[in-house]
Amino acid sequence: MTTINDVTTLEKEGGIAVVTLNSPPVNALSAPVREGINNGIKAALEDDDVKAIVLICEGRTFIAGADITEFGKAPKGPSLFDAQAMIENASKPVIAAIHGTALGGGLEVALTCHYRVAVPSAKCGLPEVNLGLLPGAGGTQRLPRIVGPEKALEMVTSGSHVGAKQCLEMGLVDELAEEGKLREGAIAFANKIVAEKRPLNKVRDLNDKVEAARGKPEIFENFRKSIARKTRGFLAPEYNIQCIEAAVNLPFDEGIKVEQKLFRELITGTQSAAQRHVFFAERQVWKLPDVPKDTPIIPVNKVGIIGAGTMGGGIAMNFLNTGIPVTIVETKQEALDRGIATIRKNYENSAKKGRFSMEEVEKRMGLLTGTLDMNDLADCDLVIEAVFENMDVKKEVFAKLDAIVKQGAILATNTSALDINEIATAVKRPEAVIGLHFFSPANVMRLLEVVRADKTSKSVIATSMQLAKKIGKIAALVGVCPGFVGNRILAQRQREAQKLIMEGAMPWDVDRVLYDFGLPMGPFAMSDLAGLDIGWNKEKSKGETLRDRLCEMDRRGQKTGAGYYDYDENRKAKPSPVVEKMILDYAAEKGINRRKISDDEILERCIYPMINEGAKILEEGKAIRSSDIDIVWINGYGFPVYRGGPMFYGDTVGADKVLAKMKEFQAKMGDDFKPAALLEKIVAEGKKFSDF
Repeated sequence: MTTINDVTTLEKEGGIAVVTLNSPPVNALSAPVREGINNGIKAALEDDDVKAIVLICEGRTFIAGADITEFGKAPKGPSLFDAQAMIENASKPVIAAIHGTALGGGLEVALTCHYRVAVPSAKCGLPEVNLGLLPGAGGTQRLPRIVGPEKALEMVTSGSHVGAKQCLEMGLVDELAEEGKLREGAIAFANKIVAEKRPLNKVRDLNDKVEAARGKPEIFENFRKSIARKTRGFLAPEYNIQCIEAAVNLPFDEGIKVEQKLFRELITGTQSAAQRHVFFAERQVWKLPDVPKDTPIIPVNKVGIIGAGTMGGGIAMNFLNTGIPVTIVETKQEALDRGIATIRKNYENSAKKGRFSMEEVEKRMGLLTGTLDMNDLADCDLVIEAVFENMDVKKEVFAKLDAIVKQGAILATNTSALDINEIATAVKRPEAVIGLHFFSPANVMRLLEVVRADKTSKSVIATSMQLAKKIGKIAALVGVCPGFVGNRILAQRQREAQKLIMEGAMPWDVDRVLYDFGLPMGPFAMSDLAGLDIGWNKEKSKGETLRDRLCEMDRRGQKTGAGYYDYDENRKAKPSPVVEKMILDYAAEKGINRRKISDDEILERCIYPMINEGAKILEEGKAIRSSDIDIVWINGYGFPVYRGGPMFYGDTVGADKVLAKMKEFQAKMGDDFKPAALLEKIVAEGKKFSDF
């Protein structure tokens, strides 16, 4: 065995050279790995006894992609292109032996090999689009030549991982080796290549599949239409499509130039910076500075839920999905039956869509027990209350739980805004109390705000975070304050949206600006969807607010066919002349002189106070990091990923510009816009939100 460098060895088995990479954890294409490939292949080529070369990796995977820690740094050692050219131009066949995943740059390396062998469990993919990028090492030019433009389009715009069997059918992989025997299988395949004198297949020279698509622009037009809704606002999917178009319409070397140009645009742009920020933020959010890794975890084998309404039922499904039994409590049989029927219906709808079998539906429903007796929660390890948002009601529930539920269990509240420290005063074990704020619909939304109260134990925190991961959520640990992180920031936007429509804008103006910014919908469309009558009381209503007046007219949102907007039979919204007149009348009553409001002002007044509130949250220590706030807003409220979350967006705009605008608005409109002390500090010290 010859050592090529710290991460690469070269061995010979008969006439086959085996170049092995071993750079934990995922053999990413760092400078040593690129050097190892380059020099390992070169050494094998210089050995006359070697007839073919196998490129294989140790550890759990083939090359899983680029080393993203090198992004933005000065390049060292041979480039990826150098390593690829060494493989592709080799005078002897080079075979990639793939296990685990061949992703991004890893697949691009495999595509420069003359042949590819994989074990059945392996997966291949080009996921760069998820980081706001495109494959920048020939992936967009080689892939369509081997699998055809249609499949290439799907792979580069979705970033999805394709299983080895499917890769074999596509032609991406030439042969499957027996599971666990990749090395033997790859060497046997290499010997077969040599014996049969097979050619040195260069993927770049394969033109049949791209030529078949030439002169058929409808392939690309139809594909763009099919993904338009999902990829709205993102640059990278469109740039990936343009690269595949170049592969179809241009010679290989010209296509590479297009790929390089578009890659450079993306890598230096704000969208990719934002998406890379989110990638790392999603990993950071799990790190809890004051909760040691060896903190004891409480076993959670049974969960109790109080309330079988929309939230309670959705929360229950998270646990049923992972095989944890759930007991759900209601006060009335009718409400209980309705809640359980809704859960069943949701599962049956999923089964109809082919996500799982009807047997699986029955299996999950078999884990669910409904009851009217809270005493049935006595042996639960975790109980989550999802009752009406009223402090007295919640304290009463917790006092009862304290007397019923076994010691050592976690007592959680799903409150979205109430003071959990106060809720905890209702029990003799405040260390067991925590907030688990699920977002609606709880069985779909990824975010879980884990809210630590003053006395919550570290075991309860650590268990809650681990459990969140188990049920497929992304959890952010936050502190107790009105609205916690997400809703506290939302309140800033909602306040300004309401003021803006009094001062001169219309609901559809505000919604359009925020939709164009990248949010799934504006605040007024969102209110209509949720229902304007949430928290509204007909008996107590005095027509003091615009919402009161709308509800009094039975304009309660989509469900009544009218709210801020008018809706047709398909729930398609259109601006309402009725609402426009109401707003004008209301503003006149209040003596407000309406004026023309620009789109820029709408955006700045809706978004900058959110950033400012985020700074206050950080000041108060209610979020661990600014990136945690971004994670909350991306996963709980649909803040566009390509903006990186409100705090990252603040860095993109520049904290100095945010501060200047907040001061300007404060001078004109009062202390709602008073800048946070941390915002002032960041500007004074030339720092960024990401420093906190």
